Amino acid sequence: MATKTAPAETLPVTLEDVLAARMRIGDAVVRTPTLISRTLSELTGATVYLKFENLQFTAAYKERGALNTLLQLNPQTSGVIAASAGNHAQGLAYHANRLGIPSTIVMPKNTPIVKVTQTEGHGATVILEGETFDAAYAHARKLEAEQDLTFVHPFDDTRIIAGQGTVALEMLEDVPDLDTLVVPLGGGGLISGIATVAKAQGRPIEVIGVEAELYPSMYNRINHTDMPCAGDTLAEGIAVKEPGAITERIVRALVDDIVLVGERRLEEAVSLLLQIEKTVVEGAGAAGLAALLSEPERFKGKKVGTVLCGGNIDTRLLANVLLRDLARSGRLARLRIQLQDRPGALYNVARIFHEQGVNIIEVYHQRVFTTLPAKGLITEIECETRDRNHLDRLITALRRAQYEVSQAELA
Repeated sequence: MATKTAPAETLPVTLEDVLAARMRIGDAVVRTPTLISRTLSELTGATVYLKFENLQFTAAYKERGALNTLLQLNPQTSGVIAASAGNHAQGLAYHANRLGIPSTIVMPKNTPIVKVTQTEGHGATVILEGETFDAAYAHARKLEAEQDLTFVHPFDDTRIIAGQGTVALEMLEDVPDLDTLVVPLGGGGLISGIATVAKAQGRPIEVIGVEAELYPSMYNRINHTDMPCAGDTLAEGIAVKEPGAITERIVRALVDDIVLVGERRLEEAVSLLLQIEKTVVEGAGAAGLAALLSEPERFKGKKVGTVLCGGNIDTRLLANVLLRDLARSGRLARLRIQLQDRPGALYNVARIFHEQGVNIIEVYHQRVFTTLPAKGLITEIECETRDRNHLDRLITALRRAQYEVSQAELA
């Protein structure tokens, strides 16, 4: 696949716009590090550099574009308004409050309370309206007109795009010889800014966008496909049904390809980043690593930079992701074992667990809701092993002792 070069046509955002944005926002945002991950490099076959945008004050890159936009508003503005249930809301609210600009954020009614609280904590007025983002967006545009507010779009705005492009300026200053940039892609603001910078470097740099398989909206636009955009994805930060018109134009001109990643790879990437890099990322923030895990041959031998674009993940969801990863690796398992309902039956099973050095976490007995005869029972044992081989040895030992054993599997 040939790497796209800077087009002859004039695009809505230029390198000069991004450089001006960097001067404008100055040190009001964190200059996050770009660091090599030796373990992830060994795992994927690429040389992997991570841009830690989850270390921003609001834990996401969205601050950059929001601040660049706020600093270019008419000084007489009566306030700003946005529709968002995520990182754009917090980035805009934080910097608007810091600059003394009133902010209103319209969120769907089903927005998690933690996001509502965090946004209000940054000084914004939060209005809950509608059951979907589209309903919240429509209400925000209505309030914009009624209250003479300035609407700040989360991605389809040249000022937003230029601000997000400062991410690439820092990455390429820290690691000048990166040859591939793998970027999470939702509405397209981040990748549009990054591609604008990358394609102006005077050397080939491949720019790859990453979307969740459940929300291939920009992929559909660029490739003239009609795959559905729906479902519960771990990467809700890039779960966009309708990408922007400005961003579509830039992506079409500058982005080399778009990769779709499944939920299992997103979960694996979130877990690996916590285990290996000791850093918390949300699903969208792990999308770049998920692409490297999904298509290792494509990126093998390349010097890849990817953006950990956000770290705002619900703690309960993060716990579920980590436990599911332990289960898939064989370190956590639930075994269903058929027993005879007589004294010592459970003791004899537990003795095999002990002999194999397996830790029992929970035991669930089922005598009533089972298809077994009245003198039979099912016991489910949740246990902890060292790895998949250790679990396999336990199951083999149980079957040698004439027990019927099955394992609860994950999707």
